[in-house]
Amino acid sequence: MIERMQNGPTPRRRTLGQAGFTLIEIMVVVFILGLLITLVAPRILGRTDEARQTKAAADIKAIEQALHLYKLDNGFYPTTDQGIEALVSPPTSGMLPRRWNPEGYLPKLPKDPWDMPYVFQSDGAKYVILSFGADGAEGGEGPAKDIDSRDLG
Repeated sequence: MIERMQNGPTPRRRTLGQAGFTLIEIMVVVFILGLLITLVAPRILGRTDEARQTKAAADIKAIEQALHLYKLDNGFYPTTDQGIEALVSPPTSGMLPRRWNPEGYLPKLPKDPWDMPYVFQSDGAKYVILSFGADGAEGGEGPAKDIDSRDLG
């Protein structure tokens, strides 16, 4: 008979009743996760309106840059009738651009973060770009506050 040499205690094998986590361990983990969610979620979720307003301001700045390039090429801004569509495809009415960039000035027309088109008003010399905010109507406070290119500096 061959004797087995033991170098220490033999590892215990788990039986079917001992596998996995205990109910107390699972409850502690669920409690900790719930506590973290209640502390962190309001800070993250409460900032979506602020993030949308920031996105609208960034979009308006990008449209302004494209408008400045349009004016550099043509000597004037698109008119209200031509709209900001004149930055994507050449206008066919009103003051026609002399040197419209064949690649366009914007890749596509952006919509505001509330899925509404930006309001564009221009006489060819000056312009205003607006987003009416969350309520989609002029005026408002908080998330419904209008974002105006004249206020962005």
